[in-house]
Amino acid sequence: MTSKESIRRLALWSIFIAFGVMGLKYLAYHLTGSVALYSDALESVVNVIAAAAAFWAIRVSHKPADSGHPYGHHKAEYFSAVLEGVLIVLAALLILREVWLAWQTPAPLEQPWQGLAVNGLAAIVNGAWALILIRTGRRHKSPALLADGQHIMTDVITSVGVIAGLVGAVVTGWTFLDPALAVIVALNILWQGWHVISASLNGLMDMAVDSQEHMRIRDVISTNSKGALEVHDLKTRMAGRAVFIEFHLVVDADMSVGESHVICDRIEEALKAEIPGVRITIHVEPDDEAKLPLGTSAVPFA
Repeated sequence: MTSKESIRRLALWSIFIAFGVMGLKYLAYHLTGSVALYSDALESVVNVIAAAAAFWAIRVSHKPADSGHPYGHHKAEYFSAVLEGVLIVLAALLILREVWLAWQTPAPLEQPWQGLAVNGLAAIVNGAWALILIRTGRRHKSPALLADGQHIMTDVITSVGVIAGLVGAVVTGWTFLDPALAVIVALNILWQGWHVISASLNGLMDMAVDSQEHMRIRDVISTNSKGALEVHDLKTRMAGRAVFIEFHLVVDADMSVGESHVICDRIEEALKAEIPGVRITIHVEPDDEAKLPLGTSAVPFA
């Protein structure tokens, strides 16, 4: 199975699993009447919508480049991640509304142990699936899959906290713990929503690769640019799975087009071997465009 098929299949399965987990959490809320479990269930509604959006975005992002989108459709996944972040924030506000109502009309929990057991099962399913999504999203550089997995993992942490707190509420009889836990859930969701949105906006704004990856790219270019005189103006940007690299390559003014092309091909092949899905643009310049003194044995970066 190709990486494209693997990502699409996981994105599709995320929808079905999100529906299943949502059903379990609403059953837990129905059994107990807990506002904290209601808040946990409400976040699962966001998971369903986010999973559907991620599936759509992944399908669009894998479309080949066309005349209207010559650089491809990779950024579609960032839109999905931003939408997920907005939905997370909306869910947090709805939870806070329910907390306010619960404070005004407090009620004891019904069938707490049965509800907590059902919610625990949902947390186990969510945790296993989140690990799969995060691992696959990082391996294949899929922002939508990674955002979905990170959001679900936050949901798992929230569920564990809610279960632990409600166990304490049942044992001690302190009913105020129920809405108090819901407030903590809402604040945690708000933080996660902001994290997802900010990370996705960076992608939409053509954020460069991190410093470690930048140095790796420089090393690959230096190692494979024998025959050139200098490399300068190295720029990178990320768009989903794709990494775009652009730089200027200075060669001897008397070098033929064919000879300079051989150097460019060698560099491109080396970069593609190191970075799957990379897109490379090399601007070849004569030696009078060099920014550093020439004559060194190694090819310098300006």
